[in-house]
Amino acid sequence: MSAWLSSWRLVWLALQSRRTAAVSLLSFSSGLPLGLVWIAIPTWLAREGVDIRIIGLFTLAQAPWSFKFLWSPLMDRYTLPLPRLGRKLGWTLLWQIALLVTTLLLGGAALNADVIWIIGSLTLAIAFASASQDIAIDAYAVEILEPDEQGVAVGARIAIYRAAMFVTGGLTITLAGLWSWAGMFALLALLYLPMMAVTLLAPKSAADRLHTPPSLREAVWEPFIGFLSKRRALELLAFVVLYKLADNLAGSLVRPFLVQVGFNDFDVGVATATIGLAATLIGTFLGGMLTTTMGLGHALWAFGTLQILSNFGYVLIAEIGLNRPLMYGAMGFESITTGMGTGAFSVLLLRMTQKQFSATQYALFSSLFALPRILAGPVTGVVVDAVGWHEFFWFTIALGIPGMLMLQRFAPLGTREPEIETLAEIHPQRRTRAALIGRGLLGGVVAFVLAALAVALLEAAKRAHRAPNSGFDLLSPLASLFAPVDVSDWVSLFGVVLFSVVFALATAATVAARSKR
Repeated sequence: MSAWLSSWRLVWLALQSRRTAAVSLLSFSSGLPLGLVWIAIPTWLAREGVDIRIIGLFTLAQAPWSFKFLWSPLMDRYTLPLPRLGRKLGWTLLWQIALLVTTLLLGGAALNADVIWIIGSLTLAIAFASASQDIAIDAYAVEILEPDEQGVAVGARIAIYRAAMFVTGGLTITLAGLWSWAGMFALLALLYLPMMAVTLLAPKSAADRLHTPPSLREAVWEPFIGFLSKRRALELLAFVVLYKLADNLAGSLVRPFLVQVGFNDFDVGVATATIGLAATLIGTFLGGMLTTTMGLGHALWAFGTLQILSNFGYVLIAEIGLNRPLMYGAMGFESITTGMGTGAFSVLLLRMTQKQFSATQYALFSSLFALPRILAGPVTGVVVDAVGWHEFFWFTIALGIPGMLMLQRFAPLGTREPEIETLAEIHPQRRTRAALIGRGLLGGVVAFVLAALAVALLEAAKRAHRAPNSGFDLLSPLASLFAPVDVSDWVSLFGVVLFSVVFALATAATVAARSKR
C-alpha cells in the first residue's frame, strides 16, 4: 500500500513540475499545424471546388513527418545564437516563427485560392517547419524530463497534441463557414504567439553542456553507431516495429469495415470521431500516469496485452453484424487501450534515446514507430481481400504475440523497470569491406525469400478462400510473382525487391557498427 501511495505522490509531483508543464504545453504548438495540413486545408480546397486529384497530391505534404530523421542531425550539431534558450529551445523558437509567418501567408493566399501552386508550396513549408519543430521539442523532452516525470509528461503531451490537431482541424472548418478561411488561417497563426512565450519561459536543458558532435558527419553517424553497437539493439528495434503492429493493422481500415458491415455514416462518425477520439485521449493520459505508478515494464506488458485483446471486439462485430451497442463498446475499448499502449511506449522511446544525440535518435525511433501505421493500410487491404474481415481480425490478435515475445527479451514479465540505458556493449571485431558486403547481401537474400513467400502465401490464401474445393496451392502464386503481367504484379515484385534492399542496407550498417573502425 505504501509503495502505491508513493507512486501516486510521484505523479502529483510530476504534474507540478515546470519541466512537465513546458513539455506538455509545447505539444499544443505541434498539434496546430498537423490539424491544419491533415484536416483543414484539404477540406478548404474541396469547398473551393479544386480537382480531387489535386487535393490528393496535397497528402504528399505529410512526407516531412515521415522523413524528419534525415535533417534531425543538424539540430544536434549546430546551436543558434540564442544562448539563454539553449540548443533545442532555440531551434523550437525558430520553427515557431517560421510557422507563424507561413500560416499568415496562407491566410493571404486564401484570398485568391486560384493560385494553387502557392497554396501547395505554403502547405509543404508549414509541414516541413512543423516536422522540424517536432524534432526540437522531442529532443528537448528527452533532455529535460526526469525518469519519474516521463510517464505523466508523455500522457499529457500526447493528449494535448491530439486534441490540438483535431480541435484545430474541426474548429477551423466550423468557424470558416461562419467567417472566412483567410480570417481563420490568420487566427491560427496568432496562436503561435503564446506558444513562443512558453518556449522563452521554459526551463533550460542541462544537456546543452554535454559533448557536442564536432562535425556534421559525426552528428549523422554516431547516433546510429552508438545504438547499434549495443548487444540487444536489433531486438529492441524489432520490438519498436512489432509492439503496435497488430493494433495499427486492426485500426487502419476500421471505417470501411464498419461501412461494409452495414453501419450508417452517423454511426461511423460517432464511433470514430467522438467516442474513439475521447477514449484515445483519456487512454493516452491514463497510460502515461499509470506507467509512472506501475513501472515501465509492468505497463508495457499490461497495456500491450490489452491492446491485442481489444481486437476481439472487431471479431465479434464481423461475426454478429449490425449491433450498435457492441460496435460502440468495441470502438471505445480499442481506442482507450490503444492510447494506454501509446503512452507507455512513448516513455520507452524517451529512455532509449541518448541525450547527446536526442534529436537524431528520437526522430529515427519515432519514424520506426510510425512505420507500421504507414504500411498498415495497404497490407490490411491485401490481407482482407485474401481471407475476409473475420479471419483478418483473428490474424491481428495472433500477430500481437511476436511483439510480446520481443518484450520478454529485454523486460521479462515481472520486471518493473527495464534497464534500457545499460544494454551491454559488444566487443567489436575487425571485418573487411568484402565481409561487410557479404553480410549485407546475405541479409538481402533472406529478406527477399521471406517477402516473396509472404506475398505468395497471401495470394494462395485468397484463392483458397474464393474456391475452397481447389485446395491450397503455394507454388503457382510464387511462380507468377516472378512473371508479372499487369501493374499489380509489378507493384508486388517491386515491393519484395525494395524490402530486400532496405534489409540488406540495414544488415550492412549493423555489421559495420559492430566492427572495429
